[in-house]
Amino acid sequence: MLVAVTGATGHVGATLTRALVARGDKVRAFYRNGEENLRGVDCERIVGDIRDPESVDKAVRGAEVVYHLAAKISIDRVDPDVVPINVGGVETITEASLRHGVRRFIHFSSIHAFAIEPAQDVLDENRALNDEHDLSQPPYDRSKASGHRVVKRAVSRGLDAVVLHPAGIIGPNDFGPSKMGRILLSVARKQLPGVVNGGFSWVDVRDVVDAALAAETAGRNGENYLLSGNWHSIREVADVTAEVAGVRSPLLNTPMWIARAIAPLAVGAAKVMGGEPFVTGVALHALRIHRHTSHEKANRELGFSPRPIRQTLADTIAWYREAGMLKGS
Repeated sequence: MLVAVTGATGHVGATLTRALVARGDKVRAFYRNGEENLRGVDCERIVGDIRDPESVDKAVRGAEVVYHLAAKISIDRVDPDVVPINVGGVETITEASLRHGVRRFIHFSSIHAFAIEPAQDVLDENRALNDEHDLSQPPYDRSKASGHRVVKRAVSRGLDAVVLHPAGIIGPNDFGPSKMGRILLSVARKQLPGVVNGGFSWVDVRDVVDAALAAETAGRNGENYLLSGNWHSIREVADVTAEVAGVRSPLLNTPMWIARAIAPLAVGAAKVMGGEPFVTGVALHALRIHRHTSHEKANRELGFSPRPIRQTLADTIAWYREAGMLKGS
């Protein structure tokens, strides 16, 4: 069976591609860059752009199953690539999948696709999606909701598709490293002086991949599944990371109101220095929402069962060491 994976060099994509190859599938990896993240993996490789119909058609042609992970994750208020990739890219690949008769299409959305309110209620798959016209919500959140709607329209036209909504993904195989991975590394390297109040629902990349593989056969056409983990504060994450890394945890605790006040300065400084800020208004927004989530549907239908965060962080730090990212620390 030929399985196509878009965004195959990302954190989830590289983990999923390895799992599919280990399962014995013939895998076609589609990506724009980061080929070194698939070093040693026996798969077909296509370099392309999810916004380019010709390269997308080449990636999908002949595939029985398509896993669509290519996306632009953004913590900026202004990002010109978010809509073309996260919405236009979904339109392009669903059209190609319909044209080529793909048997099953698995789309990776995000917990951020869901509306914040009613914030006091438990978030599950019945929550409304973000309003794509509500400019008070971050562009990334609105784009993931719009991408979900694109898939639903393709389902109404005959595409057999399942949508997955992971929470905050951490874990091994983080070649990038990811934005959260850079924070974990900063803690392990004793480079992070403090943490901000707030938290998120964290989930292990391996548990997300296991659920995706199950969704290929057990997911119901047209259904979506929330892959949330367990909510932990940034302080808890930093403390456990420091413990498993054998270093002192960051000392300072920054109240959310202070972090929000200085976020524009951090963004401006990062632009001047040519880097990427850890703290932005959008990132802080994410740490204040979706505290109460349910993955009961994914557990019941996909066998999804997120492991404890201590195990994830211990395995992640061990992987970073093995990959040479903590050398000399």
